[in-house]
Parts: sequence; C-alpha cells; structure tokens
Amino acid sequence: MNRKLTAIIEREDDGYVALCPEVDVASQGDTIGEARNNLKEALELFFEAASAEEVTSRLHEEVYITHVDIAVG
Repeated sequence: MNRKLTAIIEREDDGYVALCPEVDVASQGDTIGEARNNLKEALELFFEAASAEEVTSRLHEEVYITHVDIAVG
C-alpha cells in the first residue's frame, strides 16, 4: 500500500532537516534531496516497526500547509 505524506524541509546550519507532520517523524541530510530520501527511509522504517496502535495514535489524517501574513514591528 502506498500513502502520500507531507515533507517539510528547512535549512538548519549547514544542512537540512525534513519533517513529516502526519506522524511526527524527522530526519536530516546535507542536501535537500538527501534530507528527503532520509525522511522517506525513516518513514518506511517507522511503518514497518510501529504497531497498528502506535500508527493510529500518531497519524494526523488532515495536515494543512499555508502561509499567514502578520505585521512585524
């Protein structure tokens, strides 16, 4: 079974951190591609090793990514 999940990748120091907010799994890498691939591997390992109860308790079915405009200063 395939599942489409969200990957949020941001620069941190001299590398990148990748986060999947649906199950709160993160990884990192030296490049965006490496961080994405490492996150994919971490997610596959999570779904292999986690019990059905853990997956159910951590899985957020609805995640929304958006921008907000705020006044600063």
